[in-house]
Amino acid sequence: MMNATWRANPETPTLGCMSAYEPFAVWAPYPQDVRLRLGEDTLPMRRISADWWVADQIAEPGMRYGFELHDGQNWAGPFPDPRTTSQPDGIHGLSEVTDPAYDWTSDNWTGRDLAGQVIYELHVGTFTPEGTFEGVIEKLGYLRDLGVTAIELMPVQPFGGDRNWGYDGVDWMAVHHTYGGPDGLKKLVDAAHNAGIGVILDVVYNHFGPDGNYNGMYGPYTSGGTTGWGEVVNISGPHSDEVRAFILDTVRQWFVEYRIDGLRLDAVHALDDVGAYSIMEQIQAVADDATVRTGVPRYVIAESDLNDPRLVTSREAGGYGLAGQWLDDIHHALHTMVSGETHAYYEDYGSLDALNKTLREAYFFTGTYSSFRGRHHGRPINRATMPAHRFVTYTTTHDQVGNRATGDRPSMNLTPAQQVLKAAVILSSPYTPMVFMGEEYGAQTPFAFFCSHTDEKLNQLTTEGRKREFARAGWNHDEVPDPASPTTYESSKLDWNFSDEQETIVDAYRTLLRLRTELGLARADLTQLIVETGTEDDRWLAMGYDDVMLVANLSSAPVAVPFGGELVYSFGSPTVGLDATELEAWEFALIRR
Repeated sequence: MMNATWRANPETPTLGCMSAYEPFAVWAPYPQDVRLRLGEDTLPMRRISADWWVADQIAEPGMRYGFELHDGQNWAGPFPDPRTTSQPDGIHGLSEVTDPAYDWTSDNWTGRDLAGQVIYELHVGTFTPEGTFEGVIEKLGYLRDLGVTAIELMPVQPFGGDRNWGYDGVDWMAVHHTYGGPDGLKKLVDAAHNAGIGVILDVVYNHFGPDGNYNGMYGPYTSGGTTGWGEVVNISGPHSDEVRAFILDTVRQWFVEYRIDGLRLDAVHALDDVGAYSIMEQIQAVADDATVRTGVPRYVIAESDLNDPRLVTSREAGGYGLAGQWLDDIHHALHTMVSGETHAYYEDYGSLDALNKTLREAYFFTGTYSSFRGRHHGRPINRATMPAHRFVTYTTTHDQVGNRATGDRPSMNLTPAQQVLKAAVILSSPYTPMVFMGEEYGAQTPFAFFCSHTDEKLNQLTTEGRKREFARAGWNHDEVPDPASPTTYESSKLDWNFSDEQETIVDAYRTLLRLRTELGLARADLTQLIVETGTEDDRWLAMGYDDVMLVANLSSAPVAVPFGGELVYSFGSPTVGLDATELEAWEFALIRR
């Protein structure tokens, strides 16, 4: 098997030209000549292979640099380094050499595997009023007390302007300067580890953002075609060996230099990956290598709608060996049952049978027909061998909120009882739970889609595209917020002043997360999980084990669930008997049996 340290050319620099105390170097097969711009000086570079160029100058921390490229007729640039680790003047400015060293204070951090974790997804820019890594640090105590064991940062790689979800990043080894830059991220990781909290970083390898992407001036980083968000990354075509090596170098950097605990791979179904060795398999190999080198577990989670168990099946058993994947199916089944929404990709859900199947089997589509897709989709997992923790579940995510026309959260449309009911199902399930920032207290601020491209034409095209998209879905054109407006961004920042009602919701989340641990609800063996449901006229759910059970009413009418025992916790006032539990509208009960 291809090992974790594989590179297309072992003679090239381990991390390219951004490494301090090594000669400046760049992979550039397209230009006929390359020069190093170092401050105000211009220095020659020489080919050391068919595609790599080096300068005699040693890179030292703090140096500002770029590359000038000659196409056979004219010089152009300077352009930022495709493998830059810092862009203090933004995506169009000169790159900066950084020092990989950092004065860590959390050397006692031993890490933890994905099993048993509680993840909290957040966007650095809108999580706090400051919109910085320092702001996140100030909230670590709150998150620890909530029951969170790992934070998942939406992408922090540089993007155009100072407002973006992060999925338009262009410099995959750098950290956005307004968040706090490279040292700011290291400080956050250090502080989180000292608080007993791991850090997962969301990374995008399926496309580059449209603003500030100069990589195509250097070489074939993309292969033509589009994902819908940007050009397809070249990981299977000619010259893709170096692009793969670049991706693996970024992975190694996050795990080793930044001490990141886990990576979340964005939209792996959009990867144009036809090689015998999947890039996901190679990424996991780097994670395994980093685990051995550091003695701290490193893991990889994929976002995928493929319903393909190979992603989370061990490499020994023929899979890619990832630690986990985001699982939309449970979200869709639960959301439709509580909200009543069944449009677009929700159209196949909205029934108790769908909820029952997803809770038992993780995937709803297991080689079965999808009306939304117009074809059969997915394949089943082996419940006897697949640990439950490999599937990350949630009541909502940045996607499920931000890709709504107005960015309205479920908490803006549901009662507190409905919100906590959904949380009880997710937090009582054996799967790895994830909370989206603000969900835990019923935030009333939206999380809309926003951007601040430096090219006004891109802003205009983004705005017009969003409005057209939602107009086709029946929304009033004028109701869709302008992504490029600063107001859209500012309105998406969390309000940390809790109402009395919000205090009751966050207390419920704390209790549910505590009980998840105390009752041992995160059990790996899916064959032990009991899931039973009522009828569409008598909409109840029972999920749990021989010794503990969650019973829930998924309707606005009272129901009697044929499971009883001793009440452990409820957000309401159920009547729990020995053999049955009576629940009011949207009520649940955790019971010992």
